[in-house]
Amino acid sequence: MEWLNSLIFGEGIAHSVLILSAVIAVGVFLGKVKVAGISLGVTWILFVGIIFSHFGMRMDPHTLHFIREFGLILFVYSIGLQVGPGFFSSFKKGGIRLNMLASAIVLLGVATAYALHLATGIGITTMVGILSGAVTNTPGLGAAQQTFTDMTGGSDETIALGYAVAYPLGVVGIILAIIFIRWLFRIRFEEENKALAENDERAAKEAELASVLIVNPLIDGQKVVDVKHSINRPFVVSRVLRRDGRIEIVNAETVLREGDKVLVVASAEHMRPIINLVGKRIEMSHKDWEELDSQFISRRIIITKPELNGKRIGDLKLRKGFGVTVTRVNRAGVDLIARHDLQLQMGDRLTVVGSEMAIKDITRLLGNSMLRLREPNLIPIFIGICLGVLLGSIPFVFPGVPQPIKLGLAGGPLVVSILISRFGPHYKLVTYTTMSANLMLREIGISLFLACVGLGAGDGFVRTIVYEGGYHWIGYGFVITVVPILLVAVFARKVYKTNYYTLMGLIAGSMTDPPALAYSNALAGNDMPAVSYATVYPLTMFLRVLTAQLLIIFSVG
Repeated sequence: MEWLNSLIFGEGIAHSVLILSAVIAVGVFLGKVKVAGISLGVTWILFVGIIFSHFGMRMDPHTLHFIREFGLILFVYSIGLQVGPGFFSSFKKGGIRLNMLASAIVLLGVATAYALHLATGIGITTMVGILSGAVTNTPGLGAAQQTFTDMTGGSDETIALGYAVAYPLGVVGIILAIIFIRWLFRIRFEEENKALAENDERAAKEAELASVLIVNPLIDGQKVVDVKHSINRPFVVSRVLRRDGRIEIVNAETVLREGDKVLVVASAEHMRPIINLVGKRIEMSHKDWEELDSQFISRRIIITKPELNGKRIGDLKLRKGFGVTVTRVNRAGVDLIARHDLQLQMGDRLTVVGSEMAIKDITRLLGNSMLRLREPNLIPIFIGICLGVLLGSIPFVFPGVPQPIKLGLAGGPLVVSILISRFGPHYKLVTYTTMSANLMLREIGISLFLACVGLGAGDGFVRTIVYEGGYHWIGYGFVITVVPILLVAVFARKVYKTNYYTLMGLIAGSMTDPPALAYSNALAGNDMPAVSYATVYPLTMFLRVLTAQLLIIFSVG
């Protein structure tokens, strides 16, 4: 049985693969266990790695370091691909306020950690680990570890130990803070729902349909393009029902007559002014139009041809060339107005109205191949990782900072992936990945990273907790978790009257904590927590990585 002992406790490729696979498998299995509806999820991989390492099942340090960093890169890059398209738009209107509140939570957490460092005498490197665990931010841990290695050439396992000790109560503390805020402000969900319905800006921007009877004599005899210029609001006229019963597909040159009935597509915020200027709304559903209209059909067609990525709807000349009208563009589950200047992306679903023959021609033009969407676009991924590593390695010198600042292997790929996913279509770069592919990449990356962190930290974990006062770190982590949340939440609710659903997502996003988001979504019964989570997540992630690096730089430098 010497071979088995060598395989489990020895060295080599087979040993490394076996240990990594076992740690991840057991950790993922335990992550499915819930206590009072709360689970630590993939973080169990970290604790299983600590247990394995404590009992002597470790990996070669160089192999461990490589797999840890590569896993971190995969994790943050896939996150950037997911949140990138909405990153810059999140700063519009209420998004600016939410991001400022989230930034306040981040900075208050850093200030609290530093104050505890001064009050307790705990090393700043250890406190950075406790901070990362308390705010459940794994990339911050990775950035801190890498920065310490870059500056000293060695490693400090107390960073990972502090993270592992503080993380469990960090997850619970975030959810407890959400519950406490509900109790503090006597939140009643029926009131929150009412306020949400009155101030739902997202719903106001999504496309909706309306049947309108033209009664304004000023519209009589005008072309559609002239009506659009005079109204000066974005909308699409899909079809027109003439007074003699004929139905026509509408293009820019179509002449409208008083007494015509038109099917209008516009956002909710613009629909009422458009109707008031054109005529009056009538009870005629989209289904009624389809029953009257035997000549034309409506289909949803998916863009799957890479050469169309980044093109504008107007560039395709669908009305003039094919006699069809694009009424809506569904992107990531949201219907957008099909304006002529709207840039298309791989995976967009176009609602097209036209004759059956024309629809077939359009289908061939746009692709409509689900098989094509399932093919991974690997070139942009690895080009992005390459550029991310280059960007992360560039030293930035700031006055008063003792050491140059690098974005590192966490920040560099994150920034590049956000930029590529947002601006790639402008340069014909296909960055589309299915949600399942993105999730697979992300989970593999975080699993490899956590397994390696646990295997590297396990040797001194028990000794730290039992003999070196590590149990105090749990309390320090809990303070770092709840104090910034409560201060900012009270301010947001009192001053800005922030909706509780939005506030839950803000808290979960500022802590980059998926378990808190899952709890918030289940409690709310709507997607508002997820929307605010996604709004603040990119900036928060960047700040978490940057502040962790700065604390290490100032302490070591």
